[in-house]
Amino acid sequence: MEAEKWGRRIRAYRKLKGYTQESFSKELGVSVSILGEIERGNRLPAGDLLQRIAHSLKITIDDLTPKE
Repeated sequence: MEAEKWGRRIRAYRKLKGYTQESFSKELGVSVSILGEIERGNRLPAGDLLQRIAHSLKITIDDLTPKE
């Protein structure tokens, strides 16, 4: 459940910033399949990847943190 919330927020911010999954995964240095798994909620991003995601999107990790 928690992974789904992270994934939805990451996907929403990625789209808001105009990235495709392919272009964003290249910027992050991960495969499209890994990014897809994160966005679908099948996988939680590791701490270092989470930092790269926030940095690339020019937001904070707190912005990505699911709110109850």
